[in-house]
Amino acid sequence: MTTDVAQYNLALAPIGNLDSYTNLVHNVPMLTAEEEYELATRLQQNGDLEAAQRLVLSHLRFVSRIAKGYSGYGLPVADLVQEGNIGLMKAVKRFDPDKGVRLVSFAVHWIRAEIHEYVIRNWRIVKIATTKAQRKLFFNLRSAKKRLGWLNQEEVQAVADDLGVTASNVMEMERRLAQPDTSFDLPSDADDDENNFSPVAYLAGPELSDPLQQLEQSNFSDYQQQKLSNALATLDERSRDIVSQRWLNDDGKATLHTLADQYQVSAERIRQIENNAMKKLKALMT
Repeated sequence: MTTDVAQYNLALAPIGNLDSYTNLVHNVPMLTAEEEYELATRLQQNGDLEAAQRLVLSHLRFVSRIAKGYSGYGLPVADLVQEGNIGLMKAVKRFDPDKGVRLVSFAVHWIRAEIHEYVIRNWRIVKIATTKAQRKLFFNLRSAKKRLGWLNQEEVQAVADDLGVTASNVMEMERRLAQPDTSFDLPSDADDDENNFSPVAYLAGPELSDPLQQLEQSNFSDYQQQKLSNALATLDERSRDIVSQRWLNDDGKATLHTLADQYQVSAERIRQIENNAMKKLKALMT
């Protein structure tokens, strides 16, 4: 348990070597659905902090994966990971195991929300003009400058007096405007190699390219398959066979007349049995 606690503290402590951190969190075992439910129940009902630690530890790998998708904003990935870890801990605190969803599906929203907030607070284009005075300077400073290059002290004071702001506001905005923005796309003459990066390269791809979405879909598919199997088990043998041959047969859908000959009844009787079985299955599946 000592190792677990040390790993858990990584969610709050500064991250030094990101590769080492990534390897470390990927060595933490993932939880089965049963283990996750038990731990979440212990946390919800008893406030069990050890259960919370294990839930957080087993999902740190997903935070690291999500955070790397935001590296195109020019912010340290280690900082993005830490913000995402905060979102994960908020999700663990609010997770209800009785809702029938896995923690990873529930936590994605909270992880991304924390990272989004961090990006908004720190990305230059967003924070270049946040106060009323800064917004005024943003739209007027360029036209107020008499020449190219940095303003001298007299020009700074003149602009400040003209726009009704302080001299420090003028110098701060001039500094911000002087910093070049990263191009969203690579220049047209840029070499297409691994050393060229741009924000567009980090946009999310097709829906199923997200590992978390793949995992969520896989879990949901397994869940639905198990639910169908349980529902079929409640039918009598004849009804189950008719439904299977009509809807679950990989070799093609059996006809009503084929099944009527097999069971020595009318095709209408087969249709009635099928309809009754399907109604029961739909009720159990929903």
